[in-house]
Amino acid sequence: MDVRIVGDYITLGQLLKKVQVVASGGEVKSLLGEGRVRVNGEAETRRGRKLRHGDEVEIEGESYRVVSHSDGHSPR
Repeated sequence: MDVRIVGDYITLGQLLKKVQVVASGGEVKSLLGEGRVRVNGEAETRRGRKLRHGDEVEIEGESYRVVSHSDGHSPR
């Protein structure tokens, strides 16, 4: 699933809330602490990790790809 962002990056915590995997920052911390999130194939524990265009996040078998609006697509 593509996740469109405005600007250069989105933090991992923001992305997890945006795709409704978690509802709060506390849930983000717990999910990351359990090692259930991978960024570009590697386990990630930092909720402040900056994700940029092309980065891929995997959570329990679901994949999300960060896509910037500046790639030529409309923001809708």
